[in-house]
Amino acid sequence: MSISATNARYLDETLLWLCSIASPIGEEGALSRAVEERVRKASFASSIERVGDSIVATLGARENSKTRIALVGHLDTVRTENGPARIENGRCFGAGSSDMKSGLAVMLAVAELADKPFDCEIKLVFYAREEGPYAENELGDVLDKVPSLSEIDLAVCLEPSDNRVHLGCAGSLHARVTFEGRTSHSARPWEGANAVHAAAPFLARIAALKPRDSVIDGQLYRTVTSVTSARDLGRGRNIVPDRFELNVNHRFAPCFSVEDAEKEVTSLVGSDAQIVFTDRSPGAMPNASNRLVRALIDSGVRGVAPKQAWTDVARFAARGVAAVNFGPGENAQAHQKNESTSLELVHEGYEIVKRWITAIS
Repeated sequence: MSISATNARYLDETLLWLCSIASPIGEEGALSRAVEERVRKASFASSIERVGDSIVATLGARENSKTRIALVGHLDTVRTENGPARIENGRCFGAGSSDMKSGLAVMLAVAELADKPFDCEIKLVFYAREEGPYAENELGDVLDKVPSLSEIDLAVCLEPSDNRVHLGCAGSLHARVTFEGRTSHSARPWEGANAVHAAAPFLARIAALKPRDSVIDGQLYRTVTSVTSARDLGRGRNIVPDRFELNVNHRFAPCFSVEDAEKEVTSLVGSDAQIVFTDRSPGAMPNASNRLVRALIDSGVRGVAPKQAWTDVARFAARGVAAVNFGPGENAQAHQKNESTSLELVHEGYEIVKRWITAIS
């Protein structure tokens, strides 16, 4: 099934419009209001609920419909260098064009291009502050304040995935690991205790770690641990430092809990340093056998893979709601300078979602 010229033009113009409204994290208000205004005019929008800068729109279904789904996308983008939003050579350029305003364009198309009631109830969730810390992500507040979202049968997060279904997600844990020593003049280091050098045994243990594989529902996830930043808290270039701080990022398969992850990192550090866990994000199981997930896969997606990174499918999973990742944005373009995405993928993604919605009831 190929997209009509009219619908292709609509999607191109909608994505360009979304990219023309800047929405770096924390500044989503203008885009949120503009999206709400458009959705309110959609023929089958039966209700709009607002939580902060986030919106939940319900698209009414025919009577006796038993299936409830959610299409979920974040309004914010990372802060990056981009020129003006534009379309060139079959691509849309602009901050968030891939991650994830291409997904938002598909969501708007579902609402605005519908010519009859749906065979299932659809909730469109446009939310703010995804690109920051877990605790500040506004989807948590949305799920708390819109209880009907806990009753849906499947949530599809339209994160960029090149029109592939990415099942589940890995969990993520960040820890600040601080090594302490004692200052001295660098000409007489024996009079002090170098905090950077004290980290050497721990860094050696981290470097020796191998990815640990877990196969869940036929999908391979890997548990890995990395030092992602280091900060010398010394007092000068000729002074032996008395503090050295590392950020440790532990990514864990969804069969492990946050508590399991904390225990593993704590054991790895041992008594060498102090640990403060700064960000905890649980994983989500793949749900490969869910009938709605199978129907999505059968609607023409480009492939199926496990999601090694973390996404907001985990927030739904924590509430007992099945969720998967599927979106038309180019995964490799996410967070890039001069971000862009293929318009052909956006057209194809909309057609896949439309076929899927038509197939389920």
